[in-house]
Amino acid sequence: MGRSQIKEPRSPPFEARPRVQFTSATIFAVQQRSVQDAVIRTVLVDDEPIARRILEEELAEIPDVAIVGQADNGRSAIDLIHSQRPDLVLLDIQMPGCDGFAVLSRLSPLPPAVIFVTAFDQHALRAFDAGAADYLLKPVRQHRLRAAIAKARVAIRQPANTAEAIARTLDISGPGGRRRIVGRKGGEYFLLELDDVLAFRAEGEIVWIITKQKRYLANCSLQELANRLRGQSFRRIHRSALINVNHIRKMSTLSSQRWLVTLSNDLELVVSKRQAHTIREVLQA
Repeated sequence: MGRSQIKEPRSPPFEARPRVQFTSATIFAVQQRSVQDAVIRTVLVDDEPIARRILEEELAEIPDVAIVGQADNGRSAIDLIHSQRPDLVLLDIQMPGCDGFAVLSRLSPLPPAVIFVTAFDQHALRAFDAGAADYLLKPVRQHRLRAAIAKARVAIRQPANTAEAIARTLDISGPGGRRRIVGRKGGEYFLLELDDVLAFRAEGEIVWIITKQKRYLANCSLQELANRLRGQSFRRIHRSALINVNHIRKMSTLSSQRWLVTLSNDLELVVSKRQAHTIREVLQA
């Protein structure tokens, strides 16, 4: 008897599946959703343990918010924020030794978003002017906290706006007018003391903030900076350069209307003929 032959079952015919096409609108929607749903890494700063516990419990009710650290005073808050690099800081204003505004002035780089927490209305108004994503009055209510977190999500995507507003308010709160400028390095923003800035130098549409050891990108044009710093120690010496006269180390004549300025970091800049009167004013001062 012959061996029976076992036939392999025939595979079912391949079913063609519809192709999925990703348009730019689809990708944009996915990117937007990922930003909206991203977990907000948050630091709590308050000298009152009960206040921190209340915030912790209320934040637990809000999705996509993770507390990565807590501090009970300004000095430890600065260290914690520098080490954790959070997206958001909930910052008490009234703290002994180093208040919330002092904490902000010492942070480098700045956090992308800040929500001030205070028991006093006058501090809340100042905090709002500081460019905080929002402010909360104690005792903190859940609906206000949710609204503040929603604003913080927007601020996190616009860190330059937050940094500029914080710089303005810290300057307004202190004597002597404008004393700080915002500089960017990579994706981080820094508050720079004007006294530490040697010059602003334009390269095409880019403006560099030059300090003794580093340089940062400015958030505005050289002309805007010249207007903003009018009355300060900065002078325009060229269409592409604005210098701090307090950092001039040497001035040399190249011709009757040409000068070479050497700054305290040995950077040499030529003064244009059109701005030669600036150097004469410095010499006569």
